[in-house]
Amino acid sequence: MERTYFIYRTPMGRVAIESDGAAITHFAFGPVQLAGRQHATALTNRASSEVLEYLAGKRIAFEVPVRAEGSAFQREVWAKISEIPYGETRTYAEIAESLGKPGALQAVGQACGRNPIPLFVPCHRVVGSNGKLGGYAFGPTVKKFLLDLEAKNR
Repeated sequence: MERTYFIYRTPMGRVAIESDGAAITHFAFGPVQLAGRQHATALTNRASSEVLEYLAGKRIAFEVPVRAEGSAFQREVWAKISEIPYGETRTYAEIAESLGKPGALQAVGQACGRNPIPLFVPCHRVVGSNGKLGGYAFGPTVKKFLLDLEAKNR
């Protein structure tokens, strides 16, 4: 399948959404170039609409199909993160423990950092045990904005 991506405008600035034709495969805040040619499709347009609804506080779950490529462990982490309800958080330790790997905090953090579809797989909902935000691919300001948005619209 041909990969395409398109850059969309949102209240948070531009976002890049990539598709393989069947599912969303990458998402990024900012006007980055992703794989394939730049071309909007019905699927990337639908994903963009859902992102806009989410950012407006009108959507708590995404319905577009997504596919995240990664190691078996990364996919396990992403699946567990996808279970975190809108407006709630879990710690890196809680995710590691729920996977039966209580010592894998750093590996969970690395999997979050390699998440190709943040927002759709809500790694912003994973925080430090010490109450700090922890890392986020698009920085602490974006992570805090997303957490505050969800807390406000729960």
